[in-house]
Amino acid sequence: MSNLEKIHLFENKNVRTVWNEKEDKWYFSVLDVIEVLTDSKDPTDYFKKMRKREPGLAEYVGTNCPQVEMLTPTGKHRKTLAGEIKVILRIIESVPSKKAEPFKRWMAQVAAERINQAIDPERSIDQAVADYRRLGYSEAWITRRIKTIEIRKGLTDEWKRGGVTKEIDFAFLTDLMSKTWSGLTTREYKKYKGLTKENLRDNMTNMELLLNALAEESATELSKARNPEGLSENASVAQEGAEVAKTAREDFEKRIGHSVVSPEKAIDYIKSPEDLPFPEDQKGEE
Repeated sequence: MSNLEKIHLFENKNVRTVWNEKEDKWYFSVLDVIEVLTDSKDPTDYFKKMRKREPGLAEYVGTNCPQVEMLTPTGKHRKTLAGEIKVILRIIESVPSKKAEPFKRWMAQVAAERINQAIDPERSIDQAVADYRRLGYSEAWITRRIKTIEIRKGLTDEWKRGGVTKEIDFAFLTDLMSKTWSGLTTREYKKYKGLTKENLRDNMTNMELLLNALAEESATELSKARNPEGLSENASVAQEGAEVAKTAREDFEKRIGHSVVSPEKAIDYIKSPEDLPFPEDQKGEE
């Protein structure tokens, strides 16, 4: 199974997916789909009862739904029941939900977008911008966030060049950098912000995004200069890059008198007219 993962949004709710390069298809988290369609607080129990009521469904799921590694709310990768589109459509047939038809159309759109993005990679950035706008993020924040995606890609490419290939090692390096510049591991950071399934970076304030980007860009440039090999050498360079951001954070905090590592979420900020694409369009509105 490919390691290409993405959290798609359906009506502002997360649906975890994994793209299988060999099969050219998305696999969707079954439990995420159940949660979205039913609004159940315990989708695992809901799905368990569904299979008991309908033995045919239980047999179908057992045959057609593999266990696929996906990111959990705690930041760990765990195997979870997943299905390709045709399998999810069969499961939806057994779910009494008004959202069923809109969800089917949404899945078709997700599949189409993947094909389009393969032809034109800029479409993935365009889709990310559209998603952030729909969720209510400010234009200034979106601009910074898209830039941090580019910076992160540059760093992970450097890690791969230096021989780091395992997911667990990527997670280790990311945690090391987060702990160094912010004082919190990724898991601790998410807990501090009160997050569960949400993406940590999607909930960073402007200053947090900038400092995290400084850490990753610094580590990337140091890696290009040092050419580290293996996990240990890459970890040393990653930590050194993060220390650049730590120094900047500590200096800035002395000047403003409080920590910039905040429990606030980026989405907590309400758009102001100057954040909109064309502020002049708002003139005259009361």
